[in-house]
Amino acid sequence: MAHTYTFRFYNSLAREKQTFVPLEKDHVRIYACGPTVYSYAHIGNARMAVVFDLLASVLRRIYPKVTYASNITDIEDKIIAASQETGEAIEFITRKYERIYNEDMATLGVKIPDIQPRATETIPEMIHLIEQMVARGHAYENDGHVLFNVPSFPEYGGLSGRSRDDQIAGARVEVAPYKKDPADFVLWKPSIGDQPGWDSPWGFGRPGWHIECSAMAEKHLGLPIDIHGGGADLKFPHHENEIAQSCCAHGNHDLASFSRYWMHNGFLTVEGEKMSKSLGNFILAHDLIEQGVKGEVIRHVLLSAHYRQPLDWSEKAVDQAQKALDKFYRILDELKDISDMEREVPSPVMEALCDDLNSPKAYAELNALAKTATEQKTPESKGDFLAAARLMGFLTQDPAVWFAADLSSSDIDAAWIEGLLVERTQARKDRNFARSDEIRDELAAKGIVIEDTPQGTKWKTS
Repeated sequence: MAHTYTFRFYNSLAREKQTFVPLEKDHVRIYACGPTVYSYAHIGNARMAVVFDLLASVLRRIYPKVTYASNITDIEDKIIAASQETGEAIEFITRKYERIYNEDMATLGVKIPDIQPRATETIPEMIHLIEQMVARGHAYENDGHVLFNVPSFPEYGGLSGRSRDDQIAGARVEVAPYKKDPADFVLWKPSIGDQPGWDSPWGFGRPGWHIECSAMAEKHLGLPIDIHGGGADLKFPHHENEIAQSCCAHGNHDLASFSRYWMHNGFLTVEGEKMSKSLGNFILAHDLIEQGVKGEVIRHVLLSAHYRQPLDWSEKAVDQAQKALDKFYRILDELKDISDMEREVPSPVMEALCDDLNSPKAYAELNALAKTATEQKTPESKGDFLAAARLMGFLTQDPAVWFAADLSSSDIDAAWIEGLLVERTQARKDRNFARSDEIRDELAAKGIVIEDTPQGTKWKTS
């Protein structure tokens, strides 16, 4: 009989850990805020992508159907600025960085969401939501802009728990003559000159950033969503504004009428400091991949801390992740003669992940499964180890490929190694053990371990 699991996690809206109960028992609907595609994704963006990819994978082990949507923001002022700076067309920039984002995330083992809507393909739905807010007295037009009137929604601040003064300070509000209240935010703005825009009841213009996700989530998943989330930096004002817009457009002041649960991953620092361009420690996932850091290594680092906790990216963390995965791949290589067996993910790993996606606990359980596999060397123990590792996005390659990639990204020449091994075999035949040991030491100095087996001499990186 199949094991049944209950998923519990910290609901940011309720500010407590809760048992997850989807609206429809056989269908879970998740929405996470995706990238604004004007440049490469940084590792903070990658953390969100990896966390929600793992969440979807775990929930797919529990529920018959999971629909995961994560958007592409392809109309935003930063994109317009990038177009003006480079002279490249907006659509060229957005399609280019959308493709690179998906390729980079795939390298990290992140599957493309079931639905990946673009903001520019959802403009009619945004206009309709804004019209509903205007009609209900929650939004107003002034000087070609349409703004959400924050005081019209007393429940505003319910997600972040911010006071009114905090709201205004935290949003870095733009002081503008067309605002009725300093906290009001833009739903629609006029487009002038060569700025991109669409026809609307308020003239030629484009949407504000916040309205985009409200429209895309409702269009593709329906309301209420089961789980909505993203990085902790989006909680205020972006997610707060999404709730306000969607609740007010439909005349429902229950904050859970937009999304029933909210999930936020923690901030990311670099070598103990906040990541910022001014500090020169702004790390891009694309750069790490180009530098030869393996996708699974990046993923391992991003899941090494509990998703709600801060994560410090460091050279030491990368090195530890590389060593941990090298160990797993060596074990897999040692078990290559053991037949493969399809197994369910062992319950200790599932239980860890069903407890607020506790990846550090899952890592500990995965290490225990690795130890058992090396001791028992059975199809069952190998299958358990592999099933758990692959749920978390690891051991997706053949060990030979994994270790060959190490060589291709280093100064080590595989042909040179093979040549030395041929020479060593001859030296042993000639009983020239001094030369044989010399070659072993020469290879060891380069991080190459050799092993004499009945099938011949094998080598691997240490």
